[in-house]
Order: sequence, then C-alpha cells, then structure tokens
Amino acid sequence: MFSFFKRFKGSKESDNAPEESQTSPEALAPEPAVEAPAAPVAPSAPRPVAPVSVDTQPAAAASTNELEPEAPSLESVEIVPPPTQDANAKRSWLTRLKTGLSKTSSSLTGIFVGTKIDEDLYEELETALLMSDAGVEATEFLLESLREKVRTERLTDPQQVKAALRTLLIDLLKPLEKSLMLGHAQPLVVMIAGVNGAGKTTSIGKLAKHLQSFDQSVLLAAGDTFRAAAREQLAIWGQRNNVTVVSQESGDPAAVIYDAVGAARARKIDVMMADTAGRLPTQLHLMEELRKVKRVIGKAQDGAPHEVLLVIDANTGQNGLAQVKAFDDALGLTGLIVTKLDGTAKGGILAAIARQRPIPVYFIGVGEKVEDLQPFSAEEFSDALLGG
Repeated sequence: MFSFFKRFKGSKESDNAPEESQTSPEALAPEPAVEAPAAPVAPSAPRPVAPVSVDTQPAAAASTNELEPEAPSLESVEIVPPPTQDANAKRSWLTRLKTGLSKTSSSLTGIFVGTKIDEDLYEELETALLMSDAGVEATEFLLESLREKVRTERLTDPQQVKAALRTLLIDLLKPLEKSLMLGHAQPLVVMIAGVNGAGKTTSIGKLAKHLQSFDQSVLLAAGDTFRAAAREQLAIWGQRNNVTVVSQESGDPAAVIYDAVGAARARKIDVMMADTAGRLPTQLHLMEELRKVKRVIGKAQDGAPHEVLLVIDANTGQNGLAQVKAFDDALGLTGLIVTKLDGTAKGGILAAIARQRPIPVYFIGVGEKVEDLQPFSAEEFSDALLGG
C-alpha cells in the first residue's frame, strides 16, 4: 500500500564533513555527553512505518558551479516498499482503533438508525461532532458539505447520508495522510517535542523500532535533561532496540543534542532523534529554550533539524489543537504523532486540525506496544469513527 523513500543512489551528502570542522554553539554545557550502552535484543518482526510521497516535479537544474552538488533527480531515488504486515496483526490493529474510538462512533452511528433526513438529524449530528472534539469550524464545514451533497445527489436513505459523511470526512482528513521522508540527509535529524504526559519518550522508542525495519540505523539523544525518569525511560528503549542513547545527568539540553548530532555524523548514522523537555506552550521562557535547541541543532548540521514532530495526546481535545498551533508557531512543525487513541479518546480532534492547522499526521497510537504505533490512514480512521 505504501512506498518509503529510503536514500539517494550514488549521491553524497554535503553535511558529511568531519565533525571537528564544526564550531561549538554558544552556551553549551561543559560536561561531556555520556552514551548509554546498547544491550543486544532478540530480533522482532518488522513493522511498517509511514508512507512517503515522492515529489513528481522535475529536479532543479544542475548548478554551473562545479563545487555545488547537483540536485538529485527522480532517477537517483531508491524506493523501498514497507515490510509486509501480517494480516492478523492488521486486523488486530484496526480492532483496537475501533475500540478506542467506540465512544464517538456509537454517538455518530446511532443518529442514522431509524430516523428521517430532516433538521433534527442535522442538529443531532452537529451535537455529536462537537462532542467528539471536531470543533466549530470543522463541524460547520462537514454539515454544510453534507447538506449540499444530500441535495445534489438526492439522497433519501439515512444510510446513504452516513456514507456521504464518511466520504466527506475522508476528503477532509486526506491532506493529513502524508509521509515521513528518509534518506535526504545523513544523519536525518528529527527533533521531537510535546507536553509532559503526551507519550513523547515512548513514541520515540516505538518510532526507532519502525525505522529499523527499513534498515535505518538510529541514534537517540536524551534532551530532556530536567527529568531523570525521561532519560531512564529513553535508555530502556535504547536497550530494547539495541540503539545508542547519548545523555547526561544535567546541564544544557542543547549541548546533549549537539553532541549527539556530531556522534551520528561521525558514525554515519541514518536517523538521529532528539527528545526534548516536555512543557506547556503557555510557558514562554521554556518555549524560547526549545527555539534555542533548534538553533543549536542547525549549528551542528546545516539544514537540521530536518523534521520537527509534535506528540499530542488525543484525549486532550481542543487543548491538543492549541498545542499544535503554539508549537507550530514557535518551531515550524513538519509532522504530528497522535497518541492514546484508546479508552476515552474522542477522535474528532483530527478533523479540527485538518481545518485549522493541517500538519501531516505521520503516526497514530492506540496502546503501549511497539505495534500500537501505526501510519495514519484517513480511510481507516474515518471507518473507525463511523463504524465502517
């Protein structure tokens, strides 16, 4: 179903210069970063990761300056298909997703049972969408579009209206179904942010395992130097995945991540993921520190970070949308990981994000296991919401 952009063939990244040539950023902590040893683990079945869209536009014309590398063309791109997922595992995942969204699903699907297509139906649907955390803007958009679809297609059966709503919801969420791209830098530096409790550190560990299934070497940076528990948790994930974790007990988180980028470049690591301290977007001085971390990463490697991901808890509702807006304004987000879509999750938050801040949703999670983090699919998600 998905393709994954792995690497450029026969091209060398300009950022593979020896790390000694890099200048140190300001205000780096003097203590050297310590690498947590990686313990070997038994291999596990590979899991698919997010799909990747390859740009179909023509490559830029080569520069006349021989010192500048040519822009890679489509012919130089190696497309690697994802590992095949076991059918039973896929069914299990969809079942867990539907179970997690069952609260919203029961509210929405019950509206279309034994009813007529009248104003009462639209009012009940409006209430159900608002209660699902879809927000006013997305709710109004869906209702207006549904009314128009019912009128133009002359729908007379409530189940036809439900099917029409499913189509509209898929169309709304489809722009979020984009892909994490690998291989366009070495290392690919990924900065990951989020408030405490959103599942950020756990998501990093799961994502590391996903990337390994595509033969990507991974290095982790424990940039949350304020919480010993966060460092310990990341070290545990490093041991599980046989991945090195660069950390230190205290000091400037930017220094830890700077050292990690240097280590990843020296070892020719494919992906370096940096954990950052969890904070509320209303804590402006702490948000400024995140900006500093991003600037320091750019000093460690030109063009980095290549991805800035935000992990949000689906149970936080409209507050999750506020987090997306605040972190995007501060850091320029490239993707989202939506966690905890199980239990009491309402799920409509993705519709609100799609209307107000359509940042790609690379992954969604419904549990604690590695396989519980999966690529986002607009169709699968819509079916889970509407009982499809």
